[in-house]
Amino acid sequence: MSTVSTVPNEVPHLSVEDFFAPPVRIGASLSPDGARIAFLAPWRDRLNVWVQETGSDDEARCVTADDNRSVHVYHWTDDPRWLLYEQDGDGDENWHIYRVDLEDPEARAVDLTPFPGATAVGFEMTASRPGKALLHLNHRNPVEFDLYEADIATGELTMLAQNPGQIAGLMYTPHGGLYAQIWTPDGGIELVECDTVTGERRPVATFDGSDYPLGIAPFQLTPDGTGVWAGSNRDSDRTRLVRLDLATGEETEVDSHPDLDLDTRSSVFPTLPSPLILDRRTGELLGVRYLGERQVIHAVDPHFATVLKNLEKLSDGDLAAVSSDRSGQRWVVSFTHDRDPGVTYLYEHSTGTSRLLFRPFPHLDPAVLAPMKPVTITSRDGLALPSYLTLPVGVEPKGLPMVLLVHGGPWHRDNWKFDPTAQFLANRGYAVLQVNFRGSTGFGKSFLRAGIGELAGKMHDDLIDGVEWAVDEGYADRDRVAILGGSYGGYATLVGVSFTPDVFAAAVDFCGISNLVTFLRTVPDFVKPQLFNNWYLYAGNPDDPAQEADLLARSPISRVDRIRTPLMVVQGGNDVRVVRAESDRIVEALRARGVEVEYMVKDNEGHGFVNADNNIDMYRMADRFLARHLAGRPDAA
Repeated sequence: MSTVSTVPNEVPHLSVEDFFAPPVRIGASLSPDGARIAFLAPWRDRLNVWVQETGSDDEARCVTADDNRSVHVYHWTDDPRWLLYEQDGDGDENWHIYRVDLEDPEARAVDLTPFPGATAVGFEMTASRPGKALLHLNHRNPVEFDLYEADIATGELTMLAQNPGQIAGLMYTPHGGLYAQIWTPDGGIELVECDTVTGERRPVATFDGSDYPLGIAPFQLTPDGTGVWAGSNRDSDRTRLVRLDLATGEETEVDSHPDLDLDTRSSVFPTLPSPLILDRRTGELLGVRYLGERQVIHAVDPHFATVLKNLEKLSDGDLAAVSSDRSGQRWVVSFTHDRDPGVTYLYEHSTGTSRLLFRPFPHLDPAVLAPMKPVTITSRDGLALPSYLTLPVGVEPKGLPMVLLVHGGPWHRDNWKFDPTAQFLANRGYAVLQVNFRGSTGFGKSFLRAGIGELAGKMHDDLIDGVEWAVDEGYADRDRVAILGGSYGGYATLVGVSFTPDVFAAAVDFCGISNLVTFLRTVPDFVKPQLFNNWYLYAGNPDDPAQEADLLARSPISRVDRIRTPLMVVQGGNDVRVVRAESDRIVEALRARGVEVEYMVKDNEGHGFVNADNNIDMYRMADRFLARHLAGRPDAA
């Protein structure tokens, strides 16, 4: 088992590169025949896919060749000859699926979705359709995703169903049945069966959209095609796993946890593990993930229960990525850990033996990294806010400069893990507080719904209450508190300095929203149909004049004259979610008033930076900025 050793007396000052340079290896996955292991590793300073024979001492072979933008998502197919990966262009979110032939090292990657300006979503391979992959493409109409089947070996695309409009997603059963998810005008989610001949629709089930701002997750066909596994909180505050019968619409509970929600973060970040652990050969359910302060996995299959017991002995972290061969005997697994991130093992169940494959960041000594401690903060109106506190190692935790680190979404959550930003800040001597404000996901339906109508209201009050808690507990110096966040966290940062200008001594906004009205009017066309059950329900619809006025009133740009806090703004030039104009406007308005603003734009990035060199530049700049305004140092090493 990997463990964290005793903290040394002297904690080294680590470089920005130590935290944000590419890992030596990460994201390992076993081929279905168990003969090869794929993983991500640098090639020409970008992460690419590499493949190595299992148990071999031979050198790994790089099988993708993208020297422009790092690869983060790849897939083994049921035929181990073919490997697929996903890539967009400089952050434009036009995702394409590429095929690699592992038997021909000289062959170039083939784009299976060769449509300029289009994006492929909902990529899925199932045990019932060997050699095939299902995906949605919007090359016919940017707003409407049609359902296609790709023949992986030939690259042939076959349209299975054309989106008739107002359809969020289409499912195709092994028996040829077609089902659709529809966003209703009032923000609900309706599942219907579509007659492929007449086009008629038969209602199957309806869900309250306010409970599922990002859609129902998971929502996956069972192997026999007669039902779907779904996350449901019907008649409950907690999200549990149910089987929804496609013929009757009846929900049957499959598994639940009395206190925790199903872990649905992969609906936002596809690189995170799915809440469902499935059999590689049959597609049957093996285990279910729940997330509280730490992860809990329920094994629902006897064989996997014995495997899981042995896997969890390998690390004191939380089991993360899991892959096995078709027999379920050979496994490659990695672990989430606050100080020993991504440690990856090969496990042979037939013998009970295991072998450490790699640590992604071998240069980071767990002993010098800071523990991420779960804490609960009570809001001013009595709501319990699950939060995390990271304190610098080797420093008395009293009266410290502090950074309030705000997660994006807002329909996301902070969780126990290795957070390079938090670790970097703690290494610089800052306390780091991460508050799961109301409206965050994973803490029950009532906690989620408490965020409706509360942007720049109670959602922000929760963050301020977190600051007050840290000051009252003696951890933080009230005069040396900064706020930092990306996406919604960037919006929260700008709200912090415009709505509560006396609280923060410095602020770092990364691709944050400055004007909610213009933000909602400039999101990509393919996102707009989804706005009804998230942004329109929780914040407002700019097409309604009264709601437009309220959105503007909750926007930092409306109070730009109150901002006097030193501000750093970072933006991706190709960001299609929060377009560059959102940052340009706030920077121009502040500079016109003589307020200090440092502004960084990376033209080859989108919504969040992918390439390590850009992240390193950003955090070097943040290092100097925070040192000057929180620690009183003119520069940072």
